[in-house]
Amino acid sequence: MTLFEPDPTSLEELNAKGAELGSFVSGGVRAVFGEGPLHAPIAFVGEQPGDREDLVGRPFVGPAGQLLDRALAEAGIDRSVCYLTNAVKHFKFVPRGRIRLHQSPLASEVKHYRWWLESELRIVAPGLVAALGATALLALTGRAGGVAKLRGPQTFDERLGYVTTHPSAILRASEQRRQLDYQAFVADMRAIRQRAGL
Repeated sequence: MTLFEPDPTSLEELNAKGAELGSFVSGGVRAVFGEGPLHAPIAFVGEQPGDREDLVGRPFVGPAGQLLDRALAEAGIDRSVCYLTNAVKHFKFVPRGRIRLHQSPLASEVKHYRWWLESELRIVAPGLVAALGATALLALTGRAGGVAKLRGPQTFDERLGYVTTHPSAILRASEQRRQLDYQAFVADMRAIRQRAGL
């Protein structure tokens, strides 16, 4: 599925064309592109940029990104060799005074951005794709599915894959659950590292 003929052959070309289309969600107008090397051993796919990512213009630099960085370090994964991106490329929010409240993207919005993610993964050609949360899972498969049911090794369009929770879900958990959820997340990162052959 593509919006352009011929298909973009580089991330620069893809991102330039995608940014020209503008935002399909209410809120942020800056497209936050994925970052990392081509042929990365692991590509992490999240939901969408958050407030910090929208301001800085980089994926996974806010609180959820900091938690992901910590889990990667504990699991022995070097973030710099990974590719990080999101299913939706713009921050969907509603303003509440000075605060911009995150809004989860609708299935139709995820579908709208799916061509971009598919093209991105074709160009990057990672060894393994890790879906962080239900929105990423929907973007990668085109089908809604619960993370709890599908958590663990998967295959996405013949690519090695893995499904785990989004780090923001850990941050939203109760204080009692947070440490248990974080340890399970680190265990997933270790399993991802092993499945990716690192």
